[in-house]
Amino acid sequence: MNRRRLIGLGLAALPLGLTLGANGALPALALDRPLTLEEEGLLRAISIHNSRIHTMVGKFLQIDTQGGRTEGMFYLERPDKISFRYAPPSREEIVSVGRGFYVLDRREQTKYAYPQDKVPLRQFLTDKIDLLNANISDVLLTDTFIAVTLVDESPMGTVEVSLIFEIDTLELWQWTLTEPSGAELTFSIYDVQQDVEIPPAYFSIPANYKAPSNS
Repeated sequence: MNRRRLIGLGLAALPLGLTLGANGALPALALDRPLTLEEEGLLRAISIHNSRIHTMVGKFLQIDTQGGRTEGMFYLERPDKISFRYAPPSREEIVSVGRGFYVLDRREQTKYAYPQDKVPLRQFLTDKIDLLNANISDVLLTDTFIAVTLVDESPMGTVEVSLIFEIDTLELWQWTLTEPSGAELTFSIYDVQQDVEIPPAYFSIPANYKAPSNS
């Protein structure tokens, strides 16, 4: 898997609310049992809590199937803006400002676009997150965490995403993407600050950047 595809799949690994079908029904592969009252209450509370957060800044650790580790910073501002900045020596970033996701290479001055409506992460950037209307395929509840597994279509095919939230804080702690081939990509976030000011330049997409020659 090349670096750009890995990053694009990483974007698809954060769908805190997926779209319904044209007839208003959930897509196939939804949970094969009713949610318990406790699960339903927690998912509703998590959706409301995260919808109220205007900005988030923190660190992330990305681990791939081979155990490769990549770190960096993320910046989120609702609605529609997010930036992932990978730590040096990488000069790659992921930026969205509502009209698509771009993988930027600051060294090569290139950009690679993913359409906004093709990446489930768009749902996390809205002002209203609704996990109860997501395509949930599994829920696991412990004393301290709730894990929610979602299924959705990405640009690369059907993907499965498992999100882990802390029950006490209702905060997202980790998510794991399983792509159609079975390969996994796990993100953990930490040192997160909420409702802080983020410089507008962090969401800039240089107009002079071109598509990479191998895209």
